[in-house]
Amino acid sequence: MEHNGDKKLGLLALTAMVVGSMIGAGIFSLPRTFGAATGVVGAVIAWTIAGTGMFMLARVFQTLAERKPDLDAGVFAYAKAGFGDYAGFLAAFGYWIATCIGNVSYWVLIKSTLGAFIPLFGDGNTIPAIFVASVGIWAFHFLILHGVQQAAAINAVVTVAKIVPLLLAVLLLITAFDLDIFRANFWGGAGATATHTSLPEQVRQTMLVTVFVFLGIEGASVYSRHARKRSHVGAATLIGFALVLCLLVLITLLPYAVLTQGEIAQLRQPSLAGVLTAVVGRWGGWLVSLGLLISVLGAYLAWSLICAEVLYTASRNHDMPRAFGHKNANGVPSVALWVSNGVVQCFVISTYWSRDAFSLMLNLTSSMSLVPYLLVAAYALSLARRGSEDAAHVSRNRDIAIAGLALLYTAFMVLAGGMKYMLLAAMLYAPGTALYFWARIEREQPVFAGRERMIFVAACMAGMTAIVALLAGWMRL
Repeated sequence: MEHNGDKKLGLLALTAMVVGSMIGAGIFSLPRTFGAATGVVGAVIAWTIAGTGMFMLARVFQTLAERKPDLDAGVFAYAKAGFGDYAGFLAAFGYWIATCIGNVSYWVLIKSTLGAFIPLFGDGNTIPAIFVASVGIWAFHFLILHGVQQAAAINAVVTVAKIVPLLLAVLLLITAFDLDIFRANFWGGAGATATHTSLPEQVRQTMLVTVFVFLGIEGASVYSRHARKRSHVGAATLIGFALVLCLLVLITLLPYAVLTQGEIAQLRQPSLAGVLTAVVGRWGGWLVSLGLLISVLGAYLAWSLICAEVLYTASRNHDMPRAFGHKNANGVPSVALWVSNGVVQCFVISTYWSRDAFSLMLNLTSSMSLVPYLLVAAYALSLARRGSEDAAHVSRNRDIAIAGLALLYTAFMVLAGGMKYMLLAAMLYAPGTALYFWARIEREQPVFAGRERMIFVAACMAGMTAIVALLAGWMRL
């Protein structure tokens, strides 16, 4: 029995889901991430590329939500419809693992934030930090088990609560704006290592973090089957995107007007706290730290919901084992939730051996997410090129241009991320295919069709290469 089956999410709730999913750990880390890589010019170029590319992806999700209302599972359903069962599984698995790893980054940043006041938490990957994070994982787990709709309602409230400190931070930074400092940081300020690298390389170094902070843009699409009106899915995606983009750009650029780039690059994470501490004193750091804790916990709630939802819908769509399609009495995909949080727990423990756990989780999350995005953009382009008999010529050309730009952007991001994260992603994709084997055998279907076996072999070879590189010390975490 599903108590929440008749309840639907309106435009406001869906928009809150998108904003709540995107505004999490990443936005509070932007000043140092950009300050260590580039100056004002590089930051503007990076956000122009990211903003344009992600806007095209947002439009792709809007178009697909309208043209393919029957594909209500979101991201991976489009990949399956366009490229077959194994591609659909890879999109589902990649998106699911990306959400799990993203959730790990949230706990690392929470503990790193507290580490500024409680030294035993260090940079978020000490034994006490891992223990407290583990308690938090399972506390949220049992909250969500009480019902998806209740948790979604909490997310809507938390989304409002966490935006307020960010808006206040923006106002304080605008008040303290120093044009001379901003000019000095235009091409790279004093003491910045970015001044010794080319501008294209500076921009490339910021690309993965721009993907990370936009993750969640498809949040409304994932929850499309809960939407009161199908049109609300696309509208929520675009509204959420516009709101978050404005905040991201302001949080990135305004610190260049209060501190030199070299000073920004030396801040500990969450670096926005350090920026405000320098501007208004210690209370500014406390304000950002409190805002971060609310923000990250809210984002963690949203992403925990999405984690379970992806496994559940993939199971219902025959791409994952049947067990993941089970719901409890509250209508929550409980088995999927248990498995997801089990994976999150394992990754949290693994951070103990990482030199920079937050950056590793951030970049790996981005890399894993790019495969599903790439497949969605490719499917949208294929759909637009086929067109329909009643589609206007101008509309068809517009859809082709939007999908084509989204595809170019995601392909560029895969390359810009670098070989290291592509190999690490393959190291997860290859063994993850065991779930696909399980699902296919369970339903007495052939495992691979056509060229799917070649894709699997390529993933296995890349994964083995990553393992060898790690063991030989050629690649470090």
